[in-house]
Amino acid sequence: MSTQFDVAVLGATGVVGEAILSILAERAFPVGTVYALASSRSAGTQVAFADQRLTIHDVASFDFSLVQIGLFSAGASVSAEYAPKAAASGCIVIDNTSRFRYDDDVPLVVPEVNAAAIGDYQQRGIIANPNCSTIQLVVALKPIYDAVGIERINVCTYQSVSGTGKDAIDELSSQTVSLLSGKPVEPRVYPKQIAFNVLPCIDEFEDNGYTKEEMKLVWETQKILGDKSIKVNPTTARVPVFVGHSEAVHLETREKLTLDAARKVLRAAPGVEVMDERQARGYPTAVTEAANHDAVFVGRIREDITHPRGLDLWVVADNVRKGAALNSVQIAEYLVKDYL
Repeated sequence: MSTQFDVAVLGATGVVGEAILSILAERAFPVGTVYALASSRSAGTQVAFADQRLTIHDVASFDFSLVQIGLFSAGASVSAEYAPKAAASGCIVIDNTSRFRYDDDVPLVVPEVNAAAIGDYQQRGIIANPNCSTIQLVVALKPIYDAVGIERINVCTYQSVSGTGKDAIDELSSQTVSLLSGKPVEPRVYPKQIAFNVLPCIDEFEDNGYTKEEMKLVWETQKILGDKSIKVNPTTARVPVFVGHSEAVHLETREKLTLDAARKVLRAAPGVEVMDERQARGYPTAVTEAANHDAVFVGRIREDITHPRGLDLWVVADNVRKGAALNSVQIAEYLVKDYL
């Protein structure tokens, strides 16, 4: 077995790509050579990795046979073109876009939940990283699902602008400055003003009236947990927060789980940090706990007063880290430990 692995990071100039590079260094991933890839527009520029500066390579001319692992985060259309080429060259692709998530022969993986599925990469040479809001949801729900089963999930998400990318971060910042200065704003990235506002629509509408972002929560939760019988009723909203997604989760379990038992299984779960005190500051928020941290934080745990087997949770996580970059690196860690 090799002790070092050559890695390509596609989308290295984006928010998630930069985080992937940072996390690879932080976690001392056994990298040999790291190749930073992007489009021809960024070729020749540089990005940081550990104590180095990496020169960006044009993905269109990159030879993927040089690397064993590719961490892709450059958009679904880019992955559609280059992931199969990379896989055909012997590079195992961990893809952070929506392109392959719903393909039956591509595993959709959250390591704390279904790490065993990683071995299925051999079918296509591709592993899909779930949507950011799904990742934190299933990390929090897996211990409850294992303990008593879950019949139904009602979830409302409050998603930060970093989920859209750098342009959205800039838009929230500039709109905030303009409005506080008494100046008008003109939305560019979002259809309506995002500063001091909440937008109850993420992605395009589907025929059933739900948005694509909402349906991702349905499809991905069922696939990751391996249970298509779970009913998921989602509403997703974009909020004027830079980093960190929040979710109000209401569960109907198959068997009764008491408040104390729920806290116990959540505290024992990998990747979960319980912060559940019934007092001011006794709950987690996206800004004060989740941002720049790896854990999925769970608080406001309570038995639903309207349902005999109901549980309510408040779940927050850093969408750029655990919701994207960290999850990808964790998958790569399992790959090199158990399969390569």
